[in-house]
Amino acid sequence: MLPSPPLPPGGRRAPAADRLPGFPGAEHWRREERSGLHYVDHGSGDVVLMLHGNPTWGYLWRRLITGLAGDFRCVVPDQLGMGLSQRRTGAGPIPLAQRLEHLDALAAHLIEQRRASSAGWTLAVHDWGGPIGLAWARRHPGLVTKLVVLNSVGFRWPEGYRLPRSLALLRDVRPLGEAAHLLNVFPRAALRAGVVRPLSAEVRSAYLRPYRSAWQRRAVRDFLRQIPRSGADPAWSLVDPGGDSADLAALPVFIGWGLRDPVFTPLVLREWRRRLPHAEVHAFADAGHFVLEDVGESLIRPLRRFLSTR
Repeated sequence: MLPSPPLPPGGRRAPAADRLPGFPGAEHWRREERSGLHYVDHGSGDVVLMLHGNPTWGYLWRRLITGLAGDFRCVVPDQLGMGLSQRRTGAGPIPLAQRLEHLDALAAHLIEQRRASSAGWTLAVHDWGGPIGLAWARRHPGLVTKLVVLNSVGFRWPEGYRLPRSLALLRDVRPLGEAAHLLNVFPRAALRAGVVRPLSAEVRSAYLRPYRSAWQRRAVRDFLRQIPRSGADPAWSLVDPGGDSADLAALPVFIGWGLRDPVFTPLVLREWRRRLPHAEVHAFADAGHFVLEDVGESLIRPLRRFLSTR
């Protein structure tokens, strides 16, 4: 039986695969029952785990899946409350620490039941996938052996960074954020402002399809409220854990960056370069936040070379 998220009475079911241009067919869709995460499992070889952010879902990675599935096993989960994963019935945002537990359950499921290797994974992250994915990788020393970073952050905002005013207002002014949630403002705006080359109507529709009702997109609103600003915000404990967490700085790293990103600006990229001077960096002046949408082919070729290097 194909997975679909639970919906309220009168709600729509998960989108049919033929309404998602470029996305792997439903024969590659899976569900991890303990966490409720829906994921795509396509291809064979070393695992490449791809983590999306907000307000997207696994559809973000479709071009990379197509480009890699011939030689790599592409595992692409939808975070709980997003994409085709289950929706929560409880109030309040999902704690970020709980999202790490969802990934723990998925990894255990893949290794114990789906014959995935217990080492040699590549972690690819975008947007919120960065702080969540890197924090998760630190919990599993030796499992992740390569990193791919696309317009994301893995540390506290660098000195001088300012969150765009539009995001700050949606985050901090609760009535404004709630109105934007009800009208589905943020996903629609992000899909236009986050690219240099406008997306086709079909692709925009596919991105938005799991978020047609306010109930389906609660996690989109909640992620906005969880954007870290002050030192007390819980997200910073993910990117700056301290203690004995595994150090990822020595791993091979590939960075693909759209320089016209209004949120993850060139200032953030400079901080990545400072912290990881050994990283292979590909920066594109003609790409925005959704770098795979703007320059997918230019990015996938060097990324395949990076992943194939032992």
